[in-house]
Amino acid sequence: MFRWSPGLTALPGFPASLEPRWNIAPGQQVLLVRDGGTGREAALVHWGLTPPWLADLSCAPAQARAETLAVQPLFREAFAARRGVLPANGFYEWRGARRRPYWMSVAEQPLLAMAALWEAYPVGGRVYLSAAVVTVAAGTQRRPLLLDEAGEALWLNPATSSDDLRRLLSAPPLPLRERLLAGLGNRPQEEGPQCLTPA
Repeated sequence: MFRWSPGLTALPGFPASLEPRWNIAPGQQVLLVRDGGTGREAALVHWGLTPPWLADLSCAPAQARAETLAVQPLFREAFAARRGVLPANGFYEWRGARRRPYWMSVAEQPLLAMAALWEAYPVGGRVYLSAAVVTVAAGTQRRPLLLDEAGEALWLNPATSSDDLRRLLSAPPLPLRERLLAGLGNRPQEEGPQCLTPA
């Protein structure tokens, strides 16, 4: 995320020292927005879901399939009670035999809301937060479940019914704008605005 809104920066917990990022990978820190009980709040979290019982943190999943959230033990409790969104300006998608990179965004939404689940993981007297992005099928690939403003409000509301949540998981996808990029490699260390150079 390299551009954020005044509404996002005004949330409690938004890190004042947050630096723009053009290439964030699983295992790194991402910004999470969640319901804090008295309203929305923001926090930097580990991208890779780490429930308290997970023994091997290298197995922390960065993605959670929308089709199985309600039944898979790893995600079931978080889906019921710990939902959040990962704000982003867009996401990368690699296609074809040569793995060409595309930048995916929504024209009218400079800031996307990717549905996510979060967990708290206690270590040595401290509690760390982690998250996984919810994905849906997109042809032969997976894409983040993107929420519009009304969908985001429902997703973050702890009182939202299971029926409404299921409808969100199967809602038609938001229309995406795609742009073929020049030379971005699928490497987490590649960083900076040059990542979005058009082909």
